[in-house]
Amino acid sequence: MKSITIRFGDELYKEIEKRAKKNYLSVPELVEDIVRRSMLSYKGGVSKPIKIDDKLVAVFSREKRGRKRKKKRKNE
Repeated sequence: MKSITIRFGDELYKEIEKRAKKNYLSVPELVEDIVRRSMLSYKGGVSKPIKIDDKLVAVFSREKRGRKRKKKRKNE
């Protein structure tokens, strides 16, 4: 297993702690889960690049990618 160091600002870290506590996870577990989910939803191949200067923001972005869901039709 490899490890990395990520630095968060105080306000962001407090929000991460709240979310981790709400999900019954530790902060490292939550961050690992966020990265894992991001990589699972990532589709390999050619995709439009995200126009963001900060690569870390791009990794944790909630931008919708991949196949779009079909809209449900209302019964007439």
